[in-house]
Amino acid sequence: MMSLFVLGLLLVLIMLYALTDRIAPNSSRGIVSAHVVQIAPRVSGEVIQVLIDDDAFVQAGTPLFTIDPYPFQLAVRQAEANFKSTLQSVDASGAAIVAAQAGVTQARVARDNARTEAERTLRLAERGLVSQAQADSAKASVDDANARLVSAEANLDSAKVELGSLGRDNPAIEAAAVQLERAQYDLTSATVTAPHKGVVTNVLLSAGQFINAGAPSLTFIDAEAAWVTVDLRENQLQLVNPGDAVHLLFDAVPGKIFVGRVQSIAWGIDSGRSMQGGLVVNQHTNRWFEPARHIPVRIELEGGMAAWPKGVRVGGKVHTVVFAGGKDNPISWLANGLQRARSITSFLH
Repeated sequence: MMSLFVLGLLLVLIMLYALTDRIAPNSSRGIVSAHVVQIAPRVSGEVIQVLIDDDAFVQAGTPLFTIDPYPFQLAVRQAEANFKSTLQSVDASGAAIVAAQAGVTQARVARDNARTEAERTLRLAERGLVSQAQADSAKASVDDANARLVSAEANLDSAKVELGSLGRDNPAIEAAAVQLERAQYDLTSATVTAPHKGVVTNVLLSAGQFINAGAPSLTFIDAEAAWVTVDLRENQLQLVNPGDAVHLLFDAVPGKIFVGRVQSIAWGIDSGRSMQGGLVVNQHTNRWFEPARHIPVRIELEGGMAAWPKGVRVGGKVHTVVFAGGKDNPISWLANGLQRARSITSFLH
């Protein structure tokens, strides 16, 4: 009789395990993810000043470090002299055009920065991470920057028209103008700034160090977009769909359960198979059971970035429960109860 009871209990536990895996799959393999980029300068030179500390929180446009601007200042002066000389060769006064050209360069840089920031804000708005008002403001900033660029270019064209028929569309003037604009752009690029709000880490720069253009100099972690990536077995994904409710328990915030939503499910992973001689190499294994494949699932917190706990860092561990079958069923109640019990015991480890 006892053996039948044990056997029946075992069968019930197996059924509960299988149902939980489908209706409310859970995993402790979640990690906190964010956009991590390597900041690199556009120009080469000697670092004369590092303006931020390691692991510092910065805003968009905050200066990070400065490359010796003197060579670029000389290049600007040389380009200005060459530009004025070219204008004089066609009997024109270059002061107004030099100023107008500088205005175009400044307006173009401002337009590019506004466009980059707007594209980023619109992507976040599509995912509900920023308000529509912020998205509209970003679009307005781009329109304003475009208008300023058009105005600056009109001023430059007007200055060129004053040169007369010899100056308008003169190839020598155009070449000198491009050289001046490039020199001004390089001078502006000598100060490297934060692309947007985030955290600067792995700062290994020091004054006197020479760095090359395009060489990674420090690591930047985006603070305007974060998500949780959790690996679920393939058989756990049968009922999981984007939009499903998720409960998350961060190791960094024990005792508190956060609510999120499934944002997307990866369509593929690297199988690890290699090619040799144009053919797939057979993978030998001596295991009784082939290990299960895990598929990444992307989860975002409800409430956007404002809902993120401050103590959570990129790479932190997260336990998740996905309510693929909804929350109003006994299996989901059981999974929810188990996670709440886990949230209490999370203080101990």
